[in-house]
Amino acid sequence: MTIERRDMSNEQLVEACLKGDSRAQKMLFEKFGPKLLGVCMRYSRNQEEAQDMLQDGFVKIFEKLVSYKGEGSFEGWMRRVMVNTCLDEIRRTKKYQGNVDIDDYSYSLTTNETVLSELAAKDLLKILQQIPVGYRTVFNLYVIEGYSHKEIAEELEITVSTSKSQFSRAKAMLRDILRTQKLGYES
Repeated sequence: MTIERRDMSNEQLVEACLKGDSRAQKMLFEKFGPKLLGVCMRYSRNQEEAQDMLQDGFVKIFEKLVSYKGEGSFEGWMRRVMVNTCLDEIRRTKKYQGNVDIDDYSYSLTTNETVLSELAAKDLLKILQQIPVGYRTVFNLYVIEGYSHKEIAEELEITVSTSKSQFSRAKAMLRDILRTQKLGYES
């Protein structure tokens, strides 16, 4: 019995992809590409860079598909591969050379933490793309992906205090952007 491609479960898609079925690979890309592009957009400066990250990420997904053991969410597994692909690209281009350790620089921060929760995802993405890649990456990993500062430091090969510093500065920059763009922020 042949299953309609659009009715294939994730498990069936994985199985077909592992057998080299290019139509299943295309279907997997079409099914998850838009969501994973959103992940890439958070780590990139623009749509073009995000699309490059997405393409590289799907290459890795197809290469590593054999290592997916069916434990946990398949979408979550792909998301992790995509985040790691974005981090690899950031490390590759060495965009962290200008980091300042928080111990070397005091930065006061007075922010209304609820403002970020009130923004629409599209607005937040536009704003996030305005801040430097180092700040944006740490912010994404900490707030959106749920990494600890220790995990971020290990992933990005920076110190924990640099991670905290980047996060603090990201929040300050976001606050300033919100204030400038008058998106409803009140201090």
